[in-house]
Amino acid sequence: MNPPDARATFEDWHAIHGLLMTYAERVDAGRFAEAAAMFESATYRVDQRGRAQPQTYRGPAEVGTYMARTKLFPDGTPRTKHVNTNVIIDIGASTATSRCYVTVMQQTDSLPLQPVAAGRYVDTFERVDGEWRFTDRLITGFLVGDVSQHKSPPDSSEQIQSPEA
Repeated sequence: MNPPDARATFEDWHAIHGLLMTYAERVDAGRFAEAAAMFESATYRVDQRGRAQPQTYRGPAEVGTYMARTKLFPDGTPRTKHVNTNVIIDIGASTATSRCYVTVMQQTDSLPLQPVAAGRYVDTFERVDGEWRFTDRLITGFLVGDVSQHKSPPDSSEQIQSPEA
């Protein structure tokens, strides 16, 4: 947790909150390259059950490859809605942290509307040239439902037990 900074403004909070919501919007729209680009200078870690360490992806190419395993439907989307709640943002002079819950809802032609995953995002940010950006995202604590319509099978080097969310 960052110590509060008296110079932090609503604009700082809003910019960081905007990053959280923009990520969800891009993933739900199937715009994975744009979502992955948000991690240009960041790590993207997925804490999967059964692994000693989170799986770590660095930069847009690796993050994009991971996201590309998400199934897309004829409308070009994964037919999901990422719902972020309980958002807590702590802002320092040039760094910030946030944590929130995420619930991924999905509906397809063969799957009624239902939560397919719920967990947490734990994020860090930095301010560079007046703009906030991700430096790390940890996706953790997942409860997993029916992800049969959400993820393509992993390659033989990985065993995915929690979805990208």
